Amino acid sequence: MISLIQAPSDTPLRIADISGGHGVRRRLLALGFHKSDIIELDSRGILRGPVLIKNLTSDTSVALGRGIAQKISVEIIDERK
Repeated sequence: MISLIQAPSDTPLRIADISGGHGVRRRLLALGFHKSDIIELDSRGILRGPVLIKNLTSDTSVALGRGIAQKISVEIIDERK
């Protein structure tokens, strides 16, 4: 498992865990991001700006700050399976 910030772009990822307090979890749930959803890191902002995340499960995109994105643990999905 790696942090979403460390994940490669344009690669399918599965949300493994969301660390952080109740507020972080509630905010991500409100944005439509749940544990086991398949997501993809679309782009990273320059100079430590926000990251654009695409939820492939619900077909939505959202920009997250790096602080929140760091609290999302993901695992890379092996497409060869």
